[in-house]
Amino acid sequence: MKRALIVRHTPFEGAAGFRLPIEQAGYEFSRINVSDPGFTRFDWMEPDLVVVMGGPMGVYERATYPWIDGEVVGLAMRIAARRPTVGVCLGSQMIAAALGARVYPGPVKEVGFAPVQLSEAGLNSPLRHLADVPLLHWHGDTFDLPEGAELLAATHNYASQAFRIGDHLLALQFHPEMGEDPRIAEWLENEDYILAAGNDPATLRADHDRLGPAAVAAGRAMLAEWLSNLPDYYD
Repeated sequence: MKRALIVRHTPFEGAAGFRLPIEQAGYEFSRINVSDPGFTRFDWMEPDLVVVMGGPMGVYERATYPWIDGEVVGLAMRIAARRPTVGVCLGSQMIAAALGARVYPGPVKEVGFAPVQLSEAGLNSPLRHLADVPLLHWHGDTFDLPEGAELLAATHNYASQAFRIGDHLLALQFHPEMGEDPRIAEWLENEDYILAAGNDPATLRADHDRLGPAAVAAGRAMLAEWLSNLPDYYD
């Protein structure tokens, strides 16, 4: 059976809604935390699929989080070998860094549900399932579009919200996996961050309950199609 590995930077940012389409595509599901003793030693090339999730840290905070260097190097090797890889939020920023792009604080914090603006390439990709769907955004950092990457989505404040390289790499700055996970309660505890983004926990909770199921359904459809398009030699 194919193996999917979820890389977690914090316990409350896991695969969430992505787990179902990954398992339905025939992958055995496992996870590793950056806090695990084996994280610095595991083989990035071994899993058939790696999904790198979000987290509150920045790629540039390498002195505070010494495991970041190893993660960026491991992702660079995996991407160069065209091994299937998905990044979400911090995961997308890690991928951008692994491709040599600059990652840095953005102009504003984006926290809340809003649709993304799909490029022509995005509309002709699995991201078409996300068209006009309010999705959860939760970030204050951004990245330059890596060389050779195809831009798939943007927002008013951030020109790079999603990109791909070939059929094997997908990077998403937003959270199409979130909308039904009870761990959202832990996200909402970060009141200062939410308020700094011009939102508030009560409104965000109400939006999550109202908009989350449709967001997750769209995210699952997107990932299922992306997985189905992986070339045969990944099987």
